[in-house]
Amino acid sequence: MKPQGLPNRRFAVTTISLPSSRPAAAGPRPLRWTCAEFHRFGDMGMFEGRRAMLIDGVILEEGPMNPPRAITLELVEQAIRTAFGAGWRVRNQSPLVLGQDLDPEPDIAVIAGTARGSSGHPTTADLVIEVADSSLDFDTNDKRLLYARASIREYWVVDINGRLLLVYRDPQVGDYATRQVLGPVDAISPMAAPSATVRVADLLA
Repeated sequence: MKPQGLPNRRFAVTTISLPSSRPAAAGPRPLRWTCAEFHRFGDMGMFEGRRAMLIDGVILEEGPMNPPRAITLELVEQAIRTAFGAGWRVRNQSPLVLGQDLDPEPDIAVIAGTARGSSGHPTTADLVIEVADSSLDFDTNDKRLLYARASIREYWVVDINGRLLLVYRDPQVGDYATRQVLGPVDAISPMAAPSATVRVADLLA
């Protein structure tokens, strides 16, 4: 089972044995995992050193992170922390539980508040950012729609190869109402931090 448009060279479906507590099915059927099960497997170390996510009940594993992507992710996190400042959590490739069977573990999620005193994984964010190279189609299609469906009000995709920032805003009826394409000479103010300015060049290696 694989979401439509999934790039084969970038992701793989991770197979995990059926928990013994589940009743036997009458016949073969696709398995859909919950976030609770997904996180329990992670606590057991099953994804150690691997980059896994849960998309509509399917556990997907993203390929190894190459140097350009790792450097770009570092630059994006630095720029976003500077733009938002105190009073905001900037989470890097951490759980974001958007439904019972949906935890995309975005590259960056910006959430109001502080980590101290919080309990459980966040269930929404004011800004979500994905850093894309060969995953661009998946990030701009499948993930775009799931973030809109979850009412994430602003979603950015940093296109490494195209040296662009794709900005999606105003989720309505399962998709975003507006889309912007910004180049290295452009700048943008996040909706949740309108007084801040993020230069696209600062996000790119």
